[in-house]
Amino acid sequence: MRDDADRLFDLLVVGGGINGAGIARDAAGRGLSVALCEQHDFAAHTSSASTKLIHGGLRYLEHFELRLVSKALQEREVLIASAPHIMWPLRFVMPHAPHLRPEWMIRIGLFLYDHLARRRYLPDSRRIDLRRHAAGNVLASRYRTGFVYSDGWVDDARLVLLNVKDAAERGATVFAHRRCEQLTRGADEWQATLGAPGQPPLRLRARAVVNATGPWVGEFLRNTAELQSSAQVRLVKGSHIVVRRLFAHSYAYIFQGKDQRIVFAIPYEQEFTLIGTTDVEFAGDPAVVQISTEEIDYLCRMVNDYFTQQISRSDVIWSYAGVRPLLDDAAGNASSVTRDYRLELDDAAAPLLSVFGGKLTTYRRLAEDALAELAPLLGNSARPWTAAATLPGGDLPRADFGRFLRSLRTRYRWLPAPLRRRYARAYGSRIAALLAGATSLDDLGSEVLPGLYAREIDYLRREEWAVSAADILWRRSKLGLHLPVGSEILLSQWLNAHPVTAD
Repeated sequence: MRDDADRLFDLLVVGGGINGAGIARDAAGRGLSVALCEQHDFAAHTSSASTKLIHGGLRYLEHFELRLVSKALQEREVLIASAPHIMWPLRFVMPHAPHLRPEWMIRIGLFLYDHLARRRYLPDSRRIDLRRHAAGNVLASRYRTGFVYSDGWVDDARLVLLNVKDAAERGATVFAHRRCEQLTRGADEWQATLGAPGQPPLRLRARAVVNATGPWVGEFLRNTAELQSSAQVRLVKGSHIVVRRLFAHSYAYIFQGKDQRIVFAIPYEQEFTLIGTTDVEFAGDPAVVQISTEEIDYLCRMVNDYFTQQISRSDVIWSYAGVRPLLDDAAGNASSVTRDYRLELDDAAAPLLSVFGGKLTTYRRLAEDALAELAPLLGNSARPWTAAATLPGGDLPRADFGRFLRSLRTRYRWLPAPLRRRYARAYGSRIAALLAGATSLDDLGSEVLPGLYAREIDYLRREEWAVSAADILWRRSKLGLHLPVGSEILLSQWLNAHPVTAD
């Protein structure tokens, strides 16, 4: 790989999660020269381990975080419009458990949730009779009354990838699997060394650096940048389980336990139900995290208290866990720690901006706030632009995914309907680039795994920085859930036998 030691970037963004990707995209779109580096795969950790919701955070109203909730509520529809193939509205059912809070209190909370931000796509909340509503059929008979409200769903890992891709298409230089191992600060620039196993180090220079390393933000400041900070993060593990489908309708559920914790049960990948999350203090390596048996049992108990169908550990098909780098506000328990963010700028010499906290829903606003700090220092006066822009593949007519999918039936009649739908969801309008020149399944190359053809693998490696089988089966797609045991090994063998060739 080339050495960029003689090239001076305006901005080096360290960390390829949602915040780093969003900042790189925003900066590149303002005409700044940007380098983005990530030590592993993009969205390899926290940003692909979320509950996959674009939401205001209904429960944060109880902690009087009206500013955070309002900001997040405003973002829901901005984000949905930017990529309607990977984000869409979702209706949530909240069964009323009288021992937790009175009905009047829920009504007030939902009224605020409906009116703290203007809505275009998302309908109002309302009270429902669970004895007559479709969502009540799977609930225990003691739950007679419920409430329905709106939030949004997102494919979190693809949201990160689309931000990285947009940044690259706007001129950013992207380095996957490159760890920022050393930073040397001067009066006007930083010198950085990016390392990768088995490869020579890559050196580059930047006028400013963004530390968007998530759970590693404090460690990066101390050990790599050799700076101190007044802000701290509190590492909290959130875990999820996936089971076979517990209900056939399109509603999701929000449950609250006697411990006041919130758990969601969400339709997932057509055949499954996603359940989570937990909040557990974490003190280990954020790159090595997994769900505990206690967390599995906790999530099963929460579901079993509401649903008639009971589940146990043996029903768990897949689980995942991530470490949230929450802004430490000295809250008494992990569940009540703020999901807001803080940006800390050190401009004593060449500037370094560190990102503490944040949540998936507010990443675009966070990026705007970061550029509001950095752009003037870099002599850039371009205005914010991302609120009205689409992400790659998101330029669907009227932001209408249903109409777009119907239009593909004629254009790609030869594609099996399930595959056509999966491509449409994953790639949106970029399906045209994926299938350019193809007129039959034979044109997609060998079927390496059921529903996974060589052409898509090549596209993901060439266009989306995929390297491993896990990148393809669990982050670029969720095919791993649908395929037989051992598929990841088979794909790894195929990738090794078909190395990427230089153009």
